[in-house]
Amino acid sequence: MALRYIAPLVVGLIVLTCKTWAAVDVSMEDRVDVYLKDQAKIPCIYTLNEPATMIVWFTKLPGKDQSRIRIYYYDNQTEIIEEGSDYAGRIQVSHGVENAVRSTVLTIDTVELSDQREFICMVHNVLNDSGEGHTRLQVFNSPSLPVIKLEHTGISVTKNEPSKVAECKVDNGYPRPNITWYKDRFPLQPSVGEIEIKESVTVKASGLLRLESQLFMTVIREDEDAIFYCEVQYFVPGALKMAESHPIKITVFYPTTEVTLSINPPDRLIKEGDTVEIYCEGNGKPQPIYTLSFKDKEMSGEGTGVWILENVTRSDSGTYECQSFDPETDTEVEGSIGITVHYLDHIVVTPEDTVLDQMQDLTLTCNALSSLPTYTAWHKDDWPEEVVGHVLELYNASYDTAGMYTCEVMVRSLPELRGQKSVQISVRGKPKIAVNATNNADRPVNLTCYAQGYPIPNITWTLSDRSTGKPVPVLNVETQSTDTGVVSMISVKATSALTANCTADNEIGTDEDSLSIDAIASVTTTTQAISPKGGSGVAIAVIIICLLLIAILGSVLYFLYKKGRLPCGRSGKQDFTKEKASKDDIVMEMKSGKSEEAVLLQGVNGDKKSPTV
Repeated sequence: MALRYIAPLVVGLIVLTCKTWAAVDVSMEDRVDVYLKDQAKIPCIYTLNEPATMIVWFTKLPGKDQSRIRIYYYDNQTEIIEEGSDYAGRIQVSHGVENAVRSTVLTIDTVELSDQREFICMVHNVLNDSGEGHTRLQVFNSPSLPVIKLEHTGISVTKNEPSKVAECKVDNGYPRPNITWYKDRFPLQPSVGEIEIKESVTVKASGLLRLESQLFMTVIREDEDAIFYCEVQYFVPGALKMAESHPIKITVFYPTTEVTLSINPPDRLIKEGDTVEIYCEGNGKPQPIYTLSFKDKEMSGEGTGVWILENVTRSDSGTYECQSFDPETDTEVEGSIGITVHYLDHIVVTPEDTVLDQMQDLTLTCNALSSLPTYTAWHKDDWPEEVVGHVLELYNASYDTAGMYTCEVMVRSLPELRGQKSVQISVRGKPKIAVNATNNADRPVNLTCYAQGYPIPNITWTLSDRSTGKPVPVLNVETQSTDTGVVSMISVKATSALTANCTADNEIGTDEDSLSIDAIASVTTTTQAISPKGGSGVAIAVIIICLLLIAILGSVLYFLYKKGRLPCGRSGKQDFTKEKASKDDIVMEMKSGKSEEAVLLQGVNGDKKSPTV
C-alpha cells in the first residue's frame, strides 16, 4: 500500500527540498494540504546504496521557539512513537521500497489546526551519514456562506462623507478568507472620499476565523436601483473557491425638487356634490411635509399629502397650491393644479302657469345656467316625440293646446347633471262635454263625463226613471282634475229605464249631455245594452246578421228533408220550434240631447213554429 502511494506522489512533486550528506538523499514536498479533521499523509523519499539504519520524524513547535520535538524513531530493531508528544495515538509510519526508491510515510489522523506546522524526516545510513527533508502541513476549513446585513435607516445623498451601506460576515474559515463587495456585478475598490471598506478578523476559541467587512459609500440617487452583494473567496486543498451572498437594494434619501398634484377621480368631470381627493407628491425620498393652500388660505390636513373635499360646490373651483418642506435640506418646492366643479342651476320656464284665450299665441322659454353646454327638449303627454330647443311656440290655442308642458335640460357630457320643470297651460272657454258608457254582462253600467274648459268646470249628474219621471239617487260619484279639465265617473245598475244627464258649467258657460238606458228583451240571455250617440246602427246590424243565419239554417234543413235524409218520426214530419224567450228581458234606449236614436230589442213571447216542408 505504501509503495502504491509513493510512486505517483514522486511524479507530482512541485518543489523538492533536497539536502545531501554523503550518500543519503532525502526528498519531501514543501507543503501538504489537508482539510480539518481529515487524515494527512506526509511522504519522505530517500536514496541509499544500502538499507537505512535509522529513521527519525521530528516536528517544530509553532511560534518563535523553533525547537525540534521527536515524535517517531525507527531502526532495524526498534520502532518508537513518542508517548509524551501531541501525536501519540494519532500517527502511523509506514516504510517501503520500489525500483530502488525507498520511502517512509507519516500518517496523521483527525488533523487539527495545531497540526499546521513543519515536519522533518531524517534518514541515517550504516556509515552514520544522514540526510533530512522538511514539509509544512497546511490545514484548511471552508467558511460558512456570507451573510449580508443592510443598514435599514437609509442613506442621504446630501452626506459629504461615506456612509455605512451594509456589512458582510463569514464564519469558521481557515485560513483567512477574503471578502469582495460588488455593485451591479462590478467589484468595488476603496476610493478616498467615496468608498471605504473596513475589515476585522476574530480568532475563535476553536482557532477558526470570523471575518467581518463593512462597506461605506457616498451615494447618489441612482443607487436606489443598484444591486449590492458580497463575495467570499477561500482556499481549499488544490483549489480556490467562492460564494456569494443574497443581493440587496439600499434605501437612498434625496431631496424633493418637484411637486406633482393629482385628483381622484382622475378621468371624469367633477360636479357639485361630489367628493374629491387631492394628492400632493414630491419626487424626493422620504416624502416631505406638505401644506395645501386655496385662495391664499391654508387647508387643514396632517401633512401627508392627501386632502379630501366632500360635497364640493362651484365655489371650490380654482387653483390649489401644494408646498413641500424638507427639514433636512431646509428647502421648499411648490406645485399647483386647477379644479373645475361643474353645475346645472334650477330650470326657469317663462311664463309659468298660464291661461290663454282661444286662438291666442304663446311663446315659452326654458333656461338653466350651466358650466357646460346643455341640451333642452319639451315634452307633452299626447305628443308623439319631443320638441328640441329652449323656446316653444304655441299658435291658435284650443282645448287641445291645454295641458302640462315639461322642459328637460341635461348636460350630455355629464349625464348626472339634468333637471326638468313643468308648467300648466289652460285655455279659457265654456265647458265642452264628452260622455262615454261602458258595461259588461250582469254588471253595472259605468258612465264617464269628461269636460274641458277653463276655469275648471263643475260637473253635476242627475238620474231619473223614464216611466215615472221620478229622480233616482246618484251614488258613488268620483271626480278628479286632469291637465285639461275635469272627469267624473258614476256606476249605474239599470233595473228599469233610466235617463242619465251630465252638466258641466263654469263662469263662462254651460254644456250638458245625456244617455237613456231602457230595459229590453234578449233572445237567449238577459243583457244590458248601452248605446251612446250613434250606437243604434251597430245593434241593428247585429240583428240583421242573426236573421240571415236563421234563414240559411232553415234552407239547409228544407233541402235535407226533400232529399229524404232527415228523419221526421212516424209521420215523416218534424216541427222546428224556437225556445221561449224570457219575459224579463230588458229594453235599453240611449238618447242624446243633440241627436236622438232609439234601438229596440224585443223578445218574442209564445211559441212560433218553423216552416214545415
